[in-house]
Amino acid sequence: MQEATLAQPASRQAWLGLFTVLGLVALVAMDGSVLYLAMPHITSAITPTADQALWILDIYGFVVGSLLVAFGNIGDRFGRLRLVMVGACVFGAASVGAAFSESPTSLIAFRALTGLGGATLLPSGLAIVSNLFPDPKQRAQAIGIFAATFAAGFAVGPLIGGMLLQHYTWGSVFLINVPVVVLFLLLAPQLLKEVHAPTEGKIDLLSLLLSFVGILLFTYSLKTGAVLGVSTEQLAIGAAGLLGLIWFTLRQRNLEHPLLDVRLFKDRIFTIAILTGLLSLVVWSSAGYLAGVYMQSVLGFDVFSTALLTIPGALVLTATCVWTSHIVDRVGRKWALVTTHLLIAAGMGLLLLTTATHGAAFFVASTIVAGVGYGLSFSLVAEIAVSAVPPERAGAAASIAETSNEIGNALGISVLGSVAALWFRLYGPGVAGTLNETLDQTLISPETIQHANDAFLAGMHTALGIAGLLTFIVAVLAIVWLPRKMPE
Repeated sequence: MQEATLAQPASRQAWLGLFTVLGLVALVAMDGSVLYLAMPHITSAITPTADQALWILDIYGFVVGSLLVAFGNIGDRFGRLRLVMVGACVFGAASVGAAFSESPTSLIAFRALTGLGGATLLPSGLAIVSNLFPDPKQRAQAIGIFAATFAAGFAVGPLIGGMLLQHYTWGSVFLINVPVVVLFLLLAPQLLKEVHAPTEGKIDLLSLLLSFVGILLFTYSLKTGAVLGVSTEQLAIGAAGLLGLIWFTLRQRNLEHPLLDVRLFKDRIFTIAILTGLLSLVVWSSAGYLAGVYMQSVLGFDVFSTALLTIPGALVLTATCVWTSHIVDRVGRKWALVTTHLLIAAGMGLLLLTTATHGAAFFVASTIVAGVGYGLSFSLVAEIAVSAVPPERAGAAASIAETSNEIGNALGISVLGSVAALWFRLYGPGVAGTLNETLDQTLISPETIQHANDAFLAGMHTALGIAGLLTFIVAVLAIVWLPRKMPE
């Protein structure tokens, strides 16, 4: 009887519920990339320092990534829909605040608050979607659509941002969130049902504090070291953050109900998949941000033209997400994971061919080649994470997958963006801390502009060269480490 029930197609309400959740999924993903093309405008409007500019870009991702594990567990225990509804309200209100910010500090604060709301949406949203489709095949299809939407949100974020910036001020990239949030709040109570998992003890507040503070301190140390140079204070902050993360990991091994179930990482397939989710977003975010600055500030494309050039890669990425299951059926999970990294590495290799005068064709080719790898990653990581655990732990498992994506998104800009910033600080003309600040100076000579462009390009090549090398190393690791025949 149970099998017959599971074989029944999902109801119309289930599909409508899925598309209701997808609106929020797209917003959370877009907010991770929508600023890539907007940063030159923001830099000119509110003049953040180099350090503040990096915080504007990645504080959202760090807050989301730091809290996803906790909110995945909270949603499982106290109600996923209730948590999503509260998170949507916070997300919408913070978006309005960010749109009307008049200082870098204010914008950073509202971006952090937006991340707080976004952290409630992804793990519980995926768990709600999984619960809507009891049939395994339809559930896998729904998760694929969920992953494709998340990928599409990242991909079209720069495009939508570019279109808005062509006609409106930079605050418009945040105001687009508001109508989607309002529509969700109206439809969700009618289309979605509250979902609980069995109560599993209290949330460990110390673990929450350690993960959040550890990530922020460690990455703050990396960023300040790149922008301002190494100092005793900077090294101490970094060491404190690293110790906090180590303490967090060790603590999870001894808790009866941990925030992060590190035992899942004993499975090699799960581990490589999560590493894939982390690294693919490290590369994605750093390449998106640095290439966006390169296209506008070095090659001189306007923001709308740059946005248009992202369309081929966005289409390829989204289509790959939809077709990932068919690709896996043909080549298997192992070679799908290996191919993911090889394609991303190849895409970074194409960006290394860019120069201070030519590079648009290499930019488009890179987004297409790497886009296939990104699409495979987004779909595989989500599918493996959710299928690895019982349904009642879907929120916690989904949080690990989404955490790897969000932390990867933030680390890409923070770590690799800091590598590029460090190179510019050491080898640039010394006029200002960033390329855009340098170009905004009055009475700047053509020689200084050329020097600044060359320094930025060299820093970008260094950062993206590291990214490509890392993805190639993980591809080799997957070939050697994973079994020839992986379970499907």
